[in-house]
Amino acid sequence: MDFALTEEQAKIQAMVKEFAEKDLAPTVVERDEKGEFPMELFKKLGKTGAYGLPYPKEVGGLGGSYLAYALSVMEVSKVDGAFGIIFSVDTSLYGGSIMNSSAPTEIKKKFLEPIVYGEKIGSFGLTEHGAGSDAAGCKTVAVQDGDEWVINGAKCFNTNGPVADYTVIYALTDPALGTKGMAAFVVEKGTPGFTVGKVENKMGIRQAQVSEMNLENVRVPAENMIAKPGEGFKLAMATLDGGRIGVAAQGLGIAKGAYETAIAYMKEREQFGKPICKNQYLAFKMAELKTRIDAAELLLYKAAIAHDTKKRFSAEAAEAKLFCTDTAMEVTTQCVTMLGGNGYMKEYNVERMMRDAKITQIYEGTNEIMKLVISGGLFR
Repeated sequence: MDFALTEEQAKIQAMVKEFAEKDLAPTVVERDEKGEFPMELFKKLGKTGAYGLPYPKEVGGLGGSYLAYALSVMEVSKVDGAFGIIFSVDTSLYGGSIMNSSAPTEIKKKFLEPIVYGEKIGSFGLTEHGAGSDAAGCKTVAVQDGDEWVINGAKCFNTNGPVADYTVIYALTDPALGTKGMAAFVVEKGTPGFTVGKVENKMGIRQAQVSEMNLENVRVPAENMIAKPGEGFKLAMATLDGGRIGVAAQGLGIAKGAYETAIAYMKEREQFGKPICKNQYLAFKMAELKTRIDAAELLLYKAAIAHDTKKRFSAEAAEAKLFCTDTAMEVTTQCVTMLGGNGYMKEYNVERMMRDAKITQIYEGTNEIMKLVISGGLFR
């Protein structure tokens, strides 16, 4: 089996790596402290078309691979985990909802093409205060009124929500049917009744804007329904499968960033007359972390390639998400220790990486849910 990237994939990875190191890295500590959305940087990467990497040209995408997209998320996350999830939600959750839907091609192009080049920003409205891991607990309701649908409800933990131009909202058209009546709609920023609620003050991924999104008699045209009643829940679950590959890439990137920081530090830091990397216990610990990172990367590749080759990939995505994000937490925690007192200081970055890593085990399906997905296919 050949693990080498194609020339195109390697070129895309190198381009995003350069952007991360030259544009993201210099101001990442300051941006983390301020917790402000990096709009200028978001638009700068967008000019390359990166946000449409995995989607076909006929709907405005670049016609690239999901693996190239995952590599791109990984590269930005090595430097800035918050930027990684901004990228991932825009492309895989919002973009995936549009692409995986049964909407006509012209509607897909209308709502996807502006996202590709960073001209617009997308978000994904599924989670509610009573519907987290149990997405079937959705209470948001949509009622048809002529050529429009009227939506009432509220979403929470909506990444990109406060700055999004388009949000995919999942809602029940008949609460008595539960998920069998779930549909999905694109709601545009500025639509009357569609407002930003509480903006969350978070431990990590502080630049990513996460909020409640309130819907009070929000009217959307019928053409904005991208999943008909009964199709919405299936669309949400399929989209989350793709999103988990993005989060796996984010987690792996965070792990790699912390690991590379620690390796460089250990070569320079001297104690007892020699670099601390000469301490066998510490060197062996780093060897263990390197092995885990490499194993995580193979799981990410496996899931992304399954997506690209149109195979079923729910279990593969869950395995990658589970292992890559657990690896992110383990590696960042160990790397803070490797830097000693400096590891606890903001200017050395690993404390931020540890804070960013934790949420990757939680969103887009907690890692306990990932185990349910994986085990669900074992005993059929």
